[in-house]
Amino acid sequence: MVERKFNKDMVIGEVLKANPEAIKVIQKYFGQGCFTCPGMNMESISFGAMMHNIDPEVIVKELNEIE
Repeated sequence: MVERKFNKDMVIGEVLKANPEAIKVIQKYFGQGCFTCPGMNMESISFGAMMHNIDPEVIVKELNEIE
């Protein structure tokens, strides 16, 4: 079984600290504005996904596929 490193309840800023490569996935789904938004240090992947009308599990799956 594959260990899941990321989950939908993680704060976006923490995801980026945990793996800088995650920037590509966050930018793909949330856009460039996410990186200047103060909410990135408080808001979860799940919240961001809801605001952008995206299934958070799609984002988490892609984050967990990063090498």
